Formats: sequence, C-alpha cells, structure tokens
Amino acid sequence: MSQPTSADAPAQAHDSAQTPHLHRVLKARHLSMIAIGGAIGTGLFVASGSAIAQVGPGGAVLTYLTIGIMVYYLMTSLGELAAFMPVAGSFSTYASRYVDKGFGFALGWNFWFSWAVVVAVDLVASQLVMAYWFPDVPGILWSGIFMLVMLGLNAFSAKGFGEAEYWFALIKVLAVLGFLVTGVLILAGIIHTGHMPGFENWTVGEAPFVGNFATFVGVAMIVAYSFQGTELVGVAAGESENPRENVPHAIRQVFWRILLFYVLAIIVIGFLIPYTDPQLLRTDVADIAVSPFTLVFQHAGLLGAATVMNAVILTSVLSAGNSGLYAATRMLYNMATEGNAPRVFARLTGNGVPLYALTGSTVIASLCLFSSLYSPQAVYIWLLNLAGMTEFLVWLSIAVCHYRFRRGYVMHGYDVNLLPYKAGMFPFGPILAFVLCLIVTLGQNYQAFLQDKVDWGGVVSTYLAIPLFLGCWLGYWLVKRRTWVRYADMRFDETDAIRSEAAQGMR
Repeated sequence: MSQPTSADAPAQAHDSAQTPHLHRVLKARHLSMIAIGGAIGTGLFVASGSAIAQVGPGGAVLTYLTIGIMVYYLMTSLGELAAFMPVAGSFSTYASRYVDKGFGFALGWNFWFSWAVVVAVDLVASQLVMAYWFPDVPGILWSGIFMLVMLGLNAFSAKGFGEAEYWFALIKVLAVLGFLVTGVLILAGIIHTGHMPGFENWTVGEAPFVGNFATFVGVAMIVAYSFQGTELVGVAAGESENPRENVPHAIRQVFWRILLFYVLAIIVIGFLIPYTDPQLLRTDVADIAVSPFTLVFQHAGLLGAATVMNAVILTSVLSAGNSGLYAATRMLYNMATEGNAPRVFARLTGNGVPLYALTGSTVIASLCLFSSLYSPQAVYIWLLNLAGMTEFLVWLSIAVCHYRFRRGYVMHGYDVNLLPYKAGMFPFGPILAFVLCLIVTLGQNYQAFLQDKVDWGGVVSTYLAIPLFLGCWLGYWLVKRRTWVRYADMRFDETDAIRSEAAQGMR
C-alpha cells in the first residue's frame, strides 16, 4: 500500500490559472516565531508573579513544568496532524475527518468567534498600555488605530502577517533573554544590588511550596491561559512554504523554548523577589511598572525599565491581536470552503487573502470591542470567559483528533514511521494531555462550589462556552444525523489528501 501524502500533491491538483489560492508563503522562521510568540505574552511578563505569590517559587516552577508538558504533548499531536494535512482550518477539518462532522462544525464556529473576541480584548488592553505614555488621549482612539494596523497587515498577504509576527515575537524573545541574563548577572554578583538573597527567598515563610492542592489547581488555570495561542502554528501550517519540514521544525522547538522562557524566568524571579512581596499579585497590563520583569531590571539599575517593558507589552498585545485576526479569518474561510459558512467568505483576492472572511471577523471584533465600552462590564467578562474556555475545548479536540487519527491510520495498514512527523509517546502523550486539559477546563471556577452559597452567575459566566459548543454539535447532528466518523470510513490515501487541499484552492 502506498504511503499517503498531502503536502507534495501534484501542482495541477492545486493550481488554476483562473482561480486565486491561499499562498504558501510562510517560511520556517515564520512558523517558529509564531509558535514561540504564542507562548510568550502578558502571562509571562505580568501574571507570572501572581503564580509565585500564590504557590511559592517551587510551586510555580512545578506548575509551569506540568502545564508545559501538557502543551508539549498537545503540540506534538497537532504537529503530526498538521504535517500530514496542512490546511487553514486545521482544528475544524481534523475534527470533521477523524471524530464527527458535527464536532468539527461546532469547533470551527466557536474557534472563530473566540479569536474575534480575543482581538477585541487586546484592543482594550492596548488602551491601558498607551495610557502609560499618553494618559490624556482617549483610549478608543488607540484601539481604532491598532485595529487598522492589524487589518492592514492581514489584508496585504499571509506573508505580511508572518513578517509582523516574526518581528513581534523577536522583540519578546530578546526581552526574555535580556531578563534572564540580567538576573543571572545579579545572582552571580557581577551586577551589585546591595543585597544578595541567594536561597533566602526559597526558604522564607512557607517557601518553596505554598498553599495546598486546591491552590495548585487554581494557579494551573492561570498558567494554562498563558500558553494559549501556541496552537496557531496549526492554522499557519495551511500557508506554510514547506509544511512537511517547517511544521515539525517549529513543533520540536516548543518544549525547549517553554522550558527556557517560562521555567528559567520563574526560577530567576524566585531567587530575586520573595513570594511574600505584595507587588507580585498585580497582574493587569496597567501594572507593568511593578511587574516581576520590571522590578528585576530596576534592581540592576536600569531606571527606564518600566518604559522598556511597557513597549514590550505593547508588542505582545499587538501580536496577540494580529494573530487572533489571522486565526479567525482563516477558520471562517475554511468553514466556507467546506459548506459550513456562507460561500461568500471563501472568496480570495489575487494575493490569496480571504478578504470577505477578514472583513467579517473584523466586524465581530469591533462589535465586541464596543460592547466593552458601552455595555455593562458583565457582558465583557462573559465574552472574555467564552473566548478562554473555547481555547481549552480546542486543546481537548487536538488530543482526541490525534488519538483517533493515529488509530485509524494504523488500522488502514499504513506505516507510522513514514509520516512527515510522528508524535512520540503515543498513546500516552495525547491521553495525558487530554486528562490534564480536562482537569484545567472543568476546574476553571471550582472555588464557586466551595462557598456556602454557590455563585451561579459566576459559574454560568465561566462555563458558558461548553453548553454553546455542545448546542452547536447537537444542532448539526439533529439536521444531518449519522455524522460520527467510524475508523473503517476514515481515508488517508493520497487522492483524498489532494482533494482536501484542492477544495480550499491551495497551491
């Protein structure tokens, strides 16, 4: 039996002189930076201090390692799927092909809406960041300017998005490396701060491990949110220049970068700042002046640290919004090509940009933005919770899709050693990732059930995405019926893979 492929399909199956296509223009460096850029954000620069404050330096390192392992296995699962079948709407397509068509339908619509909401959230965050320099300028003005910037980057071409993400991510990487070097120089006594704590901060109070298991679970939720966005490499694989090589290359680097940027940063902070410092509990982007990164730079005598870190936070916010608009656009486009959204969203420009899908996603993001400005705060919190929970549902789906893909692949007699990228530790990897992710998902607001009176409003706000997702799935099933994909009905042959890409106008 011949080995199936998807990225090396004959050019005639993908190209048409009359039909615009999505263009495979993203290089290896773009995918690598998209992968790492998704993992570095305000969760590291600002909220990491909160993790240390709640569970101590040792507890924070353990939490980041645990969630990092979960994300690593999720990314290897996604890598196997994306390298085999690199399509723009990866999660929805894999779910429809290897689990259930209704599951893919629900996942696609929820993923699209959640990232449109994320764009709005980041635009609001940009107002807080810019207020540091321009407190008298109306915040909505900055949101409007940055929305136009994001729209322009995505409307130009996929390469425009990729280049922007590359430089945004590079700035964040340099900031983290600068922080780590500065911290090590302080600990080595090369930079004198007047006080050398040594292991003192790892033994003060209850350190290194503070709190109990419930506290650990609560911090795990915060840490997991910090890693959201790493899965965007799966969406970008659909426009990768050489997905069979570039996707595995990006995935292989995820774990070591997580280890370097998160765990080492937490260790440095744990050595230099005691977990009892009340400033570590400040987690808003407006609190950048007292973030752990800023405090360490200030200890080194860098008086302009707050200004520099505020600029880095701005790049993080713009990067997240830019990625969110790209992800929402490609998912809406993919659903349109598969008949799960109006066909108008499948139209492409000559540059291979789904402009109608981009416009539709921008409109929804703008409406969500204005809801935060003119609606009760509760509406905005509900939208934020909806977006966050949907991300966890996507992670769960990656583990499920990979498990069923590999099982079906083997049952059809194919050799897994010939896959473009083979995830290791199967089936342990996806099962462990699924279990850990399920705990994080269901434990989002476990505190509400531990009180004398359950806060049902908070519970509904937190878990709203789950019934909405299940409702979309059930609705599709009621209309279509018999949408579950049996192992015997799965297809992995080359002709089927070619048809999948050709249906999207890929080249």
